[in-house]
Amino acid sequence: MLNSASARAFRAERPVFGDDPPRFQRVKVSILGRYMLADRREFPCQIIEMSPGDAVIIAPVSGLSGERVIAYLDDIGRIEGPIVDQIDGGFVMEVISTPRKREKLAAQLTWLANKDVLNLPEDRRHERVVPDNRHSTIMLEDGRRYSCKIIDISLSGAAIEIDVRPAPGTPLTVGRMRARVTRHFENGVGVEFSSVQEMLSVVQQNLRVD
Repeated sequence: MLNSASARAFRAERPVFGDDPPRFQRVKVSILGRYMLADRREFPCQIIEMSPGDAVIIAPVSGLSGERVIAYLDDIGRIEGPIVDQIDGGFVMEVISTPRKREKLAAQLTWLANKDVLNLPEDRRHERVVPDNRHSTIMLEDGRRYSCKIIDISLSGAAIEIDVRPAPGTPLTVGRMRARVTRHFENGVGVEFSSVQEMLSVVQQNLRVD
């Protein structure tokens, strides 16, 4: 399990962009997504470096310095902020967010930066189906319990619609299934089961709320 010390590494700040606020230390990533410029044109993009405070984006159209950008990124979700610098083949954008969202983004980036090194699962190894009964509960290790809705399941994991967003790497129980959070998306989280199941009917039974 990734600990909080890894996320705290992002808090080392250094001044950039003249009078702009300091930004967090970046990590190298490879995140695909799409972005929208102020005139509402959309283009595909790739994030090659990112921190909770900014992102380096490879993009076909760079936009103008100061122009506000909205981006939707795989494993991260929506980010937005102004373009603060131009680079060859793209731009750097500041990520505007609340302190709580910065903490969440730090956890997501910690997960993405370490998953290849730690051989963490991607939860895409098996066919995914929509379960017959979608209502379930999530319980964290400290005993907190939340109602949730199952979006889809596989033999190795599930996508879950839920209001809370436990950090990637967080262990939890879904129904009666032990699992770990692997990713965030707009409406919830993806989880990987502690062990791969043999039948989808067993997965559905163990996720069901009695």
